Amino acid sequence: MTATHETAAPAPTAAPPRTVAPALLVAAILLLALNLRGPIVAVSPVTEAIRADLGIDAGTAGLLTSLPVLCFGLATPLASALLARTGLGRGVLVALGVLLGGTIVRSLDGLPAAVAGTLLIGAAITVGNVAVPVVIGRDLPRQAGAVLGMYTAALNIGSMITLSLTVPIAGATDWRFALASWGVLVLVAAGVWWWATRSLGAGTPADAAAEASVAGPVWWRRPVVWGLTIAFAGQAFAYFGVTAWLPLLLGDELGMSDSAAGVSSSVFQVAAIVGAFGVPVLLRLCPSPRIVVAVVCAAWAALPLGLLLAPEGWAVWCALGGAAQGGGITVIFSLVVRRARDLTENRRMSALVQGGGYTVAATGPSVVGAVHEATGTWSGPLLVVLAAVLVLFTAGLAASGRTA
Repeated sequence: MTATHETAAPAPTAAPPRTVAPALLVAAILLLALNLRGPIVAVSPVTEAIRADLGIDAGTAGLLTSLPVLCFGLATPLASALLARTGLGRGVLVALGVLLGGTIVRSLDGLPAAVAGTLLIGAAITVGNVAVPVVIGRDLPRQAGAVLGMYTAALNIGSMITLSLTVPIAGATDWRFALASWGVLVLVAAGVWWWATRSLGAGTPADAAAEASVAGPVWWRRPVVWGLTIAFAGQAFAYFGVTAWLPLLLGDELGMSDSAAGVSSSVFQVAAIVGAFGVPVLLRLCPSPRIVVAVVCAAWAALPLGLLLAPEGWAVWCALGGAAQGGGITVIFSLVVRRARDLTENRRMSALVQGGGYTVAATGPSVVGAVHEATGTWSGPLLVVLAAVLVLFTAGLAASGRTA
């Protein structure tokens, strides 16, 4: 089915008058997206330096990646409530302020500061995660597929930039300065977001009035909502598990230096651009989104299987897996936008899908790290990632075939 048949976009008249230029709003969304993964994955290429400095083991180091993802799950209801109360524009600005504070606190001395800053970063990014699909569905409904693709691409470009440059910056200074330096991107995003959304505050009353348009709790009983939640759990678990440990895996298996492994692992991030832009095209061309889900999962599975059977072809496997993870998040959020019956349900579905999925995904870095530490090899962790991809495949097929 095409987007024309499936999308339950709200009528244009439901949105309050706005004067913001679409191009400026898209730019604000993309700059925001650069900050919604980069501060988390920046830890990965300097994990060994952090462990040595703080005197912690691999499992504890994994918390610096997994705690923000746990926040994505547990703090999502609060983020949704904050956005409903303050409006999308102001709510995201508050979140960017908290994100900047968390980035600085994480780089202060000691493990407690690192953990506290990490939690602040996770809470702030949670607000952005929930807000963006709602902003796109409300203010850019006709371009939703393309903008979701660009948004997903920007998430991974932010990861690529931090993975590639954190080690060189740390080499010239130290890991603390390297992680704190990404606060500059937060400031830029906050400035552009304020400029793009300064006229959107008037939308809050209309959005609040729309709360009555979804009858009671019926929306969360829809099978498609839970199917998408489970599918997103598999997608996000695999993504964060791979992102947290891919640099170390490449170093161990192929003898790469820390710097080379950080740059090489960015292939997994930058290749997501292909999937992010390719999936909206496939959704328009294919008779059913189930075909798109199957293609995405086949490419995803190539990463763990390829690294298990032929690690010397790492670049190909990382590119295929990267394209798949970019396509996976795009197809899931496209289905959320399509299946939501109005803007309020869009926000609620987005919150539940992300909240449930990220709660599961929060265990990804720690589970992968613990399995590696217990076995002393990378075979076990890669099989864990493959199992998560199978969850995505099974639940994604079920959800993409449902309309209820």
